[in-house]
Amino acid sequence: MIIIMHDGASEKAIKDVENRLLQFGFQTHPIYGERKTVIGAIGDKRQIRMNEILLMDGVENVVPIMRPYKLASKELKQEKTAIDVGCGVTIGGDTLAVFAGPCAVESREHFLKMSRLVKASGANILRGGAFKPRTSPYAFGGLEGEGLKIMREAGDELNMPICTEVMDTRDVELVAEYADIIQIGARNMQNFKLLREVGSCKKPILLKRGLASTIEEWLMAAEYIMSEGNDDVILCERGIRTYETSTRNTFDVSAIPVTQNLTHLPIIADPSHATGNYKYVAAVARAGVAAGADGIMIEVHDCPECAASDGPQSLKPERFDELMRQLKKIANAIDKEIGLC
Repeated sequence: MIIIMHDGASEKAIKDVENRLLQFGFQTHPIYGERKTVIGAIGDKRQIRMNEILLMDGVENVVPIMRPYKLASKELKQEKTAIDVGCGVTIGGDTLAVFAGPCAVESREHFLKMSRLVKASGANILRGGAFKPRTSPYAFGGLEGEGLKIMREAGDELNMPICTEVMDTRDVELVAEYADIIQIGARNMQNFKLLREVGSCKKPILLKRGLASTIEEWLMAAEYIMSEGNDDVILCERGIRTYETSTRNTFDVSAIPVTQNLTHLPIIADPSHATGNYKYVAAVARAGVAAGADGIMIEVHDCPECAASDGPQSLKPERFDELMRQLKKIANAIDKEIGLC
């Protein structure tokens, strides 16, 4: 439920309401607006006497949250969340976030080369896999700890935030030591132990939509993270599995406006994993930006045929550079900018 405080309610009144809610066993999440403060209260409403809260000093109204996801819901927070991910980059604001880099960190020399190229084209966040979830147990699984160090070196050199995936609760602390943004991949969207673990760390979390998950299931996964105290969740639409086989997945472009209507959390698009084919990446990227995504994630490799992972869906640097020029025009048309770090 939401406790709406009167205009100008005192700090003491707000704290008193929070303390009373805590006594009833609720988690509290105050949101301070320019004029009013609202307090999100998550818990069993059967344990609370509503009239007692309504009669407290400074309380204007008590409103139930109807959605099953409470903290992620627009019912709790109408204003869109903008997340500072470091190096002057914000996701959810007026600047389009562009995550770019190779699928996997293959070597120090290669990752540094690709990082410099994508930044020169306009990317403002580096992406790369140090831990790689693969369908085959015999495929390249990433450089792990060494890959994290390489990514951190590139991020520090170029003053760019880095985003990489964590796959295991045992690795969260290690990944958080190096990464600015921690990614939860599609296969782990409903790994609830992992969601709770990253919810306890103080890093922004990029949550990819599951292979066959509904939007509500996706937002409930975000709720797991937020319920542990981490409100910095970025959603990522990366295509879902359907009966269609001409692309790797089916990119759900409608998920962008639908999700934005349901939650205050920012959302980005991943056309690389959605299509699985470099020929379609640019078109789907343009569609995602035009639909209002707060960012895109593109895989870039200078020699896709030699890539250790996901070469067929990777853009060569020159194609990525051309795509960035196209996206700049689309972003400007919807009052967004593409900005360098």
